[in-house]
This record gives sequence, structure tokens and C-alpha cells, in this order.
Amino acid sequence: MSNEAANELAAATEIMLQLRWSDQDALGHVNNARIVTLMEEARIRWTREDGKAGRFEFGTVVASIQIDYKRPLYYQSEMLIRMGISRIGNKSFTVRGIGYQDGQPVFDSTTVMVPLASDGVSSRALTEQERSWLESSLIPAAGARSRN
Repeated sequence: MSNEAANELAAATEIMLQLRWSDQDALGHVNNARIVTLMEEARIRWTREDGKAGRFEFGTVVASIQIDYKRPLYYQSEMLIRMGISRIGNKSFTVRGIGYQDGQPVFDSTTVMVPLASDGVSSRALTEQERSWLESSLIPAAGARSRN
């Protein structure tokens, strides 16, 4: 990763994930569907890592996922996902996750998340506490260039 890319992702959180034997396909690659599961695991760990209550009390749902596969992810003992927030809206936010193996990006993903209201079905606006937490993890959107 270049120094410029590392600086742009300084607010990203690093999550190490163990790969499972069952994650791979017949070619020894991690199956593309398993990558979605790995992204979910990293996202859940990240949003719960500090154990603070009062954030997304009624949960969140995935509204959209996009994954750009950069190169094959091979079965090894572990991989790294760097996660941050690339967009904050009124009733949704976008989590960007970049997967790395051997220091090289293997995928770049975005997941649009929507916080749920107390009925567990309706969307709701982000609270100020949630917005503040999300803002502390802002990173550039995929394909964005730094403007120095």
C-alpha cells in the first residue's frame, strides 16, 4: 500500500479475520459468497468493539452491497480488512471495507446500512451520537482521490 493510500485510510479500523478451510473453492480461492460473510463478521466486530450502548439500539439492516474483486483471495490462516465510513446520510451510512492479503488489496467493498426504528422494520434518522461516532471513522470513498 502506498504512503498516500495509508494516510487516506488512517481513520480506518483494522480487523484480522481467520479464514476457514470451508471458505475456499476447488481452486483454493476464498469463494466470493464467503467474502460477503467475512465482510459481515468484520463489520459486526467493528461496530461492537468498544461495547458502548446507545448506538443502533434497534439494529441496522443492509440496503446494498457492492464488491470490486481486485485479485483472488487464497486460503491462508488469516486476512486483514480495513473498515471505515465513506458516506453519512440522514437515514443511512456507507461502510467501506478493503480486504488485504500479503499487503495487497484483494477486494474493495461498500455496504449501505440503514438504522432501524423501535418497530424493527422502519428506518429512522441517525442520532447525533451515532453521527459523531460515524464521523470519527470517515475515510475516502472508493475511487476518491486526495486533494492536496
